Amino acid sequence: MSDLSAFDLTGRRIVVTGAGTGIGQGMTLSLVRAGAEVVGVDLMEMDETAKLVADLGGSFSAFAANLMDRGTVTSLIDTLGTRFGSLDGICNNAGIIRREDSENLSEKDWDEVVAINMTAVFMLSQAFGRTLLAEGRKGKIVNTASLLSFQGGIRVASYTASKHGVAGITKILANEWAAKGINVNAIAPGYIATNNTAALRADEKRSAEILGRIPAGRWGVASDVGDTAAFLMAPASDYIHGTIIPVDGGWMAR
Repeated sequence: MSDLSAFDLTGRRIVVTGAGTGIGQGMTLSLVRAGAEVVGVDLMEMDETAKLVADLGGSFSAFAANLMDRGTVTSLIDTLGTRFGSLDGICNNAGIIRREDSENLSEKDWDEVVAINMTAVFMLSQAFGRTLLAEGRKGKIVNTASLLSFQGGIRVASYTASKHGVAGITKILANEWAAKGINVNAIAPGYIATNNTAALRADEKRSAEILGRIPAGRWGVASDVGDTAAFLMAPASDYIHGTIIPVDGGWMAR
C-alpha cells in the first residue's frame, strides 16, 4: 500500500447527515475529494452541495429526511441501502441547538434537540452496525460531537447534554464493535465559520474574545472538519477507535 492509498476513499459509499450546509457540506466535499461517493441526508435543500460536488466531478445523491421523526430514523439505513447500494460509512453530523436559560428551557426544546443530536445518532449507528455485522463487512462511523462534549457551556442545556451523549455513544459502540471491524469515532468542532456562527462573527467584541482564546488565531472552516472526517473514514485511521478529536485550533489546550 502506498502512502497516499491509505487516504483513498475510491469506491466507498458514505452517508452524511446534515449535508446541505456548513460542516456537513464540508464533510461531503472532503470525502468526495478523497474519492468517495456521498449520499447526503437533510431536511433542507442540498442543491448547493450537489453543485459543488459536480464542480469537483464527484458523485453525490440527495435524500430528504426528517431525523426528528423516529420512524424515519429507524428505517433510514435500510432505505438508503436499497436505493443507493451497500454503505461503507456514515457521518452522523445533523444537529440543532436551542438557547435558553436552563430554568426556562421548554420540554419541546429539550426533546427536539436530544432527538436529532443524540437519539438519531445512536439509532442510525445501531442500524448501520447491525447491517455490517449481519453481512460480515467492515465500516466506519464518524459522529459530530462538540467542545460542549467536554465543557458545560451557558444557556444550551439540551445541546450540552446531547453532545455529552454523543461522546458516550461513540465510546460504547467502539468498545463493542472495534474487534468486529467497525470503527466508531467522533469529531469535536471548535468555532467554525458557518451559517450557525454568523452572528458571533458579526459581533466584533465576542469574535475578538473567541479569537483571543484560540491559539491558531483564526476561526475554523468547514474543510478543517471535513478533512478530519475523510481521514477517519480512510484506511489510515483503521487503528483509531472510540476517539473524540477536537478540531478547534487549540481551544481545548488553552
